[in-house]
Parts: sequence; structure tokens; C-alpha cells
Amino acid sequence: MKIIPHVIGGAHTAGQSARRSDVFNPATGEVQAQVALGGQSDLEAAITAAQKAFPAWAETPPLTRARILFRARDLIEQRQDELAAMISAEHGKIHSDAKGEVTRGLEVVEFATAAPEILKGEFTEQVSRGVDAYTMRQPLGIAAGITPFNFPVMVPLWMAPMAIATGNCFILKPSERDPSASVMLADIFKEAGLPDGVFQVVHGDKDMVNAILEHPAIQAVSFVGSTPIAKHVYATGTAHGKRVQALGGAKNHAIVMPDCDLDKTVDALIGAAYGSAGERCMAISVAVAVGPVADPLVKRLAERARSLKIGAGTDNSNEMGPLVTGQHLARVRGLVDSGVEQGATLVVDGRDHVVSGHEKGFFIGGSLFDHVTPEMQIYREEIFGPVLCVMRAPDFNTALKLVNESPFGNGTAIFTRDGDTARAFTHGVQAGMVGVNVPIPVPMAFHSFGGWKDSLFGDHHMHGPEGVRFFTRMKAVTTRWPEGIRSGAEFVMPTHG
Repeated sequence: MKIIPHVIGGAHTAGQSARRSDVFNPATGEVQAQVALGGQSDLEAAITAAQKAFPAWAETPPLTRARILFRARDLIEQRQDELAAMISAEHGKIHSDAKGEVTRGLEVVEFATAAPEILKGEFTEQVSRGVDAYTMRQPLGIAAGITPFNFPVMVPLWMAPMAIATGNCFILKPSERDPSASVMLADIFKEAGLPDGVFQVVHGDKDMVNAILEHPAIQAVSFVGSTPIAKHVYATGTAHGKRVQALGGAKNHAIVMPDCDLDKTVDALIGAAYGSAGERCMAISVAVAVGPVADPLVKRLAERARSLKIGAGTDNSNEMGPLVTGQHLARVRGLVDSGVEQGATLVVDGRDHVVSGHEKGFFIGGSLFDHVTPEMQIYREEIFGPVLCVMRAPDFNTALKLVNESPFGNGTAIFTRDGDTARAFTHGVQAGMVGVNVPIPVPMAFHSFGGWKDSLFGDHHMHGPEGVRFFTRMKAVTTRWPEGIRSGAEFVMPTHG
């Protein structure tokens, strides 16, 4: 049985712990490998390697760091198909979707290659007579990333390049469900010239997460996952003196106005709800139909949901692959059951979908509910599966109020041709990422990604300018040279005068 190793100090290692976790092929339901689950000793080894590497890496000129990231970017692009195949084999998403994930991760690497620019401070000459002032940004030390199963390349690349470009060492704890791509990323960074110990991979489960959160040598933790775990990560990490950004769950709404282009809106909702089998924190899981658009919208969504082409991710003609594990499949089916029991209208039922030749795979069809209400479990919980809920609102203000009353505030969208309505929505909606006729409004790498309310814990969004701020400390320096210094001691607070 293949064992997926840690990468510590630039070398592959099985680690000190004998614990292992099965890695499944979601399309077949078979165990295809095992991943080494690290213990405290493995984390200590990674921290020792990072502590050894950090002083030299922190003193490395930003331009030199940028050149290494340029080489890493080229290597990742050259191996994009190989990385996508790893993602499809362990996560299940279709190959084209997996390639798109790698592309979005590459965009953050490209942003991080601007290290000489993004690390520039500010300078003010003559803040007082003979006195100048400037600011600089310096690395924290050792940072860690804890990443989810649904984007095993993109989310690590949201974190690691930003930490590395700003002069930190970075320890990645990927999901144990699809860990192979992280090992390949570590190998790529090493090949690009990154010194040993600057980027390491330590696998594990909740025990490793808690060890990272509690270790005094780790200065910052970046996390993406469910809201309950995000709350735990934030509370535990900050209690141990760490800087933490913890991105949690979502229940993303799309308001569909009567004046929308209905054909394009249905295309957008089908892709946003059922793409990647709904295993996206930016998936649209609730469509709020306003007024008379509801009936034609549900009719067209149902036609498309019934005709989804579902199968193994290795076949690019498919539109949707399997869920990641059998356990998650059972959970999604159970939530669909609850929707029926609580009175929602199940227009399309995907619970018993079977893919010929893959009968043991973790497949489910797309499900579509109508007449969903706020008290239902399928509305209150993040399903993280291919289930779209339609709610009905008599007018725009009612729809906006519904969105704003959700405890989540990750992403949202509106479909309309009316500029006044779009502006009222973007101005008044309580969410961190907003789309106008864009169903999955993930910001480009030179902006920052993050939600509001129970979708984000911490003060900084991810990558972009916020990522630079998260992985650095600002230092302000005020200088005065001897010819500008008055004789005699000064006992009052310095002022401009």
C-alpha cells in the first residue's frame, strides 16, 4: 500500500508516528493509499527545520525570493495536468475543474512574485525639523496553514506563497482526505530553489491541528474549513498568542430578479450549485426568486438538474464527479431526507443516483428543492453537496432582508439588468464577497478573499494586500542625526514644534 509521506526539512519521511489514515478513490470507493498521520515529534522536527531556515530566509532580499517564486510558478504550470489528475483521483472533481483550481492558485503565486513591491514601506521626509520617518514590514517567523479537502492545491497556494514572499517559514497541514498534491507542491518549491525548511508538509488529524494551535514557536495560523472548526481554531490559536485568520462555512444566496436574463441566470446557478458536486465554500446553495420569476426559474433549473452528466472526474465530458467520502455522501443524503420531512418540495431527487461501472463510488445526483423556509435544516446548515434550495420572496427588500438575516456572510450574488437594484444590493448586503450577474465572486489574487459574520474569524482576509498584512509586522522608524539634535535632555513628549 502506498504511504503518502510528510515533507520535513526538504526530505520525504514517514515520520515517527505509526498512525495512518486511508485515502479513497471517490469514483470507485476503494482505498488507494494511506497517509502518515503525524504526532508531536513530527511537528517538532518541522519546527526545528523552520527555526534553522528562518534567519537566512528572513534576510534574503525580496527580489531573490521573487525569483524562486517565479520558477515555482513555471514548474506548477508545467505540471498542471499532473496536479489536476492527483486532485481528481483523491477529491473526485472533474479534471477540467481541477485544472481551474490550479490556475486560481497560480494567480496567487504570481501576485507573490511582486514581493519587492508589496513589501515596500512608506517614507516621510522632515516630519519635524531634521527628523525623517519611515515604515517597514518584517516577517513573523514560523506560520502554519490548515487547509480543507475541497481545494487541495488552490487553498495551500492562497497561503504558502504569501508567507514565503514576506520572509516567513511555512508549515502546511493539508486535509488527510486528499494529501498527495501538497507533497508535490513541496517538491516543486524545493526544485525551484526554496531552501529546506521554508515550506514543509506535516499530515495529521485533529491532534495535529491542536498541536499547531498550541505550539509557542508558531506565530500565525491560517485556516479554511467549517464554521465550528474555524471558531475552535480562532479561539485556541489566539488564546495561545497567535495571529489567526480562520475562514469558516457559508450559505451563499443568489437573488434572482424578474428582469434578469433567465437563460444566463440558469446557466450560472447550475454551475455554481452543482459544480465540484457543491463542495465549495463559494457555491450558491440558495436561490431567492423574487416575484413572478420563481415558477419559470424552478422549471428551467429542474430540467438542467435532471440532465447533469455525472461520472468519474477523469472523464472530462462529465459535469459533476462524486463526493469526497462515503461518510460525506451519507450526510448529504440525510440532509435531503430532512428537507422532505420538514415540508420542502423536492423537485429533483438525486439521492439514489448510480453511475454504471462505479456502483461503489460516492456518487449522488443533483437535488433541487422549492418552497424552502428559514427554519428548515437544509437552509440553516451548510450542506456542502449538490443541493440547491429555492426560496420565494415577493420583492427585493424582502429578499435582501432574508440574505442579511443569515448567520453566514461569505459570498452572495444578484441577477438583474437594473443598475439601481444592483447598487442597492452591493451597498446593503452583509457579505464579504458580492457578485452582480457573477455567481461565484471569488476575488482575483491582487484583491483579498474573505467573508463576514460566521464565515470569517480574525481581522484579515486571505491573499492580496490583506495577506501581506497578515504575514508581516509593521515597524515604524523615526531618525534624527547629530546636527539636528539640540543639546540637553528632553523630558516632554516629542512634538512637531
